[in-house]
Amino acid sequence: MAKQAVQHIRRMRGGAQSHLMRCDDGNYYVVKFRNNPQHHRVLANDYLASKLAHHVGLPVPAVELIEVTDRLIANNSNLTIMLGHRQVSCEPGLQFGSRYAIRPWEGQVFDYLPSEVFSRVRNLHAFAGILALDKWTCNSDGRQVAFCRRARERKFTAVFIDQGYCFNGGDWTFPDFPLQGVFPKNEVYGWVTGWDSFDPWLTRIEAVKDEIVWEAAGQIPPEWYGSEWGEVQRLVEQLLERRHTVRDLILSFRHSPRRPFPGWIDAA
Repeated sequence: MAKQAVQHIRRMRGGAQSHLMRCDDGNYYVVKFRNNPQHHRVLANDYLASKLAHHVGLPVPAVELIEVTDRLIANNSNLTIMLGHRQVSCEPGLQFGSRYAIRPWEGQVFDYLPSEVFSRVRNLHAFAGILALDKWTCNSDGRQVAFCRRARERKFTAVFIDQGYCFNGGDWTFPDFPLQGVFPKNEVYGWVTGWDSFDPWLTRIEAVKDEIVWEAAGQIPPEWYGSEWGEVQRLVEQLLERRHTVRDLILSFRHSPRRPFPGWIDAA
């Protein structure tokens, strides 16, 4: 059942021109609208990839269907999107919502941390897991992260946000390249010593059941993919075939000019 948007909070940064909104469950969501300037499929991408990430145990926000009414849009002049040089109203109906990483009064959210602060990220090891997922889903964007810190805490928690460019954005293809879908700083991978560093996430990806992927895909509203269910079927079939290519894709990144895993020790 969709959550109902009840209040607009503010615009968010980013290419999809999302908006932070409060919903009737009391939570805050980053809402992507179907008429965003990227592609309507980025809503489907974010939903499906986030569901799969959650299934394998990665720290991603809860995702929901968000109903935004004509009345709310008509009564709020800030609910607009820039399409080129034109400003248009956000589209009403079912939109994609990603729960905000932390309630605004409970702490802070940062989209950047200097490298010297990474030692204070309590779940730094999860960067290996999200790398495996981004390779599986062919995230053609750089890895996006929100670093959260509750009031009076020194440590941060990494939350992996914005899966909109998984499956190569609106194209739904898998053009794999070593440096796509990765975090821009090698420091988050410096502790990786081998395949064990990617578990349990990599093993869970390789063992994910077909029905889990089909169920998540079946929950996507048809208007997010143009009611072309055959295209969704093709996407899921390709995704299932890729489960056992993830290790090769990680190795391509390992041997790239980035040399991201200086501590990797090959088995004797």
